Amino acid sequence: MEFFLKYQQVILRSLGGFLLLIGFVIHFWTVPQEGISQNDRATANLARMQASVQGSGSTKQTKQKSDNSKFLKELKGQQEKQVEYFTILIMILGALSLGYSFIKKKKTIV
Repeated sequence: MEFFLKYQQVILRSLGGFLLLIGFVIHFWTVPQEGISQNDRATANLARMQASVQGSGSTKQTKQKSDNSKFLKELKGQQEKQVEYFTILIMILGALSLGYSFIKKKKTIV
């Protein structure tokens, strides 16, 4: 406990800077890029090939697949929101830790 009290400012500043850095890196790493990804392109190609093989006779299977794709899109959207909120929380905690380390404490004489 003495170690923490002795080096409290250094620990809080290091922790705050580290959390801010990690928050920004994660945020800009997960920002969606323009265009479609290779997985989306492969999924579209697969769906197009399956449709050409099956023909236009069976509409039940394609309708069921579209329901699954809607669910997957919503799931991806929720995951993106969770990552965004998590990075915002990390950046706020880093800023608070960094800011708290600069506050002067009053010395009490015991």
